[in-house]
Amino acid sequence: MSSMDLEKLKMTGAGRAIAVLTSGGDAQGMNAAVRAVTRMGIYVGAKVYLIHEGYQGLVDGGENIKLAHWHSVTNIIQLGGTVIGSARCKTFPTREGRLAAAFNLVKKGITNLCVCGGDGSLTGANIFRSEWSDLLAELVQKGRITDTLAKQHDHLNIVGLVGSIDNDFCGTDMTIGADSALHRIMEIIDAIMTTAQRSDTV
Repeated sequence: MSSMDLEKLKMTGAGRAIAVLTSGGDAQGMNAAVRAVTRMGIYVGAKVYLIHEGYQGLVDGGENIKLAHWHSVTNIIQLGGTVIGSARCKTFPTREGRLAAAFNLVKKGITNLCVCGGDGSLTGANIFRSEWSDLLAELVQKGRITDTLAKQHDHLNIVGLVGSIDNDFCGTDMTIGADSALHRIMEIIDAIMTTAQRSDTV
């Protein structure tokens, strides 16, 4: 991408808010994905939120949804797993759980969600997206948000990043975590072969 194209990108996200979460089993490379989304979001002028502990953090809200700045994601790409955490959530698959998640997003003005996870995580994200309008209508009906607020947040954009060491997801050549897993396997096989060769000579 040329410097002219990068300049055009600047401030295209002004007035928007993005949230990123990692869900399901953690995988090497998730931190790099979180860093890339965060820094590009900030670069284009958007507010970027980090959701800690996956869907559980999204349902619980509060301190689990934190506004990020450039240095929030400094020195994390070399770390394993995910620095923002990943937790199994029994509540999100329920209607009440998704209702709480929708309320927490609207409260922060977030209408763009980036989910890094496997099949279950991305399936959950798709259900959440398809129900978004109904969830907002229910929040209005229950008096938790105003009709004006619902109209301002009437569409939820979701981007899915496949985080899985299995590399078994259709539509992507290499999932986040697969390359590192294969690398570790090869290292161990090489070590076993070296040990086996030594034992033959004894």
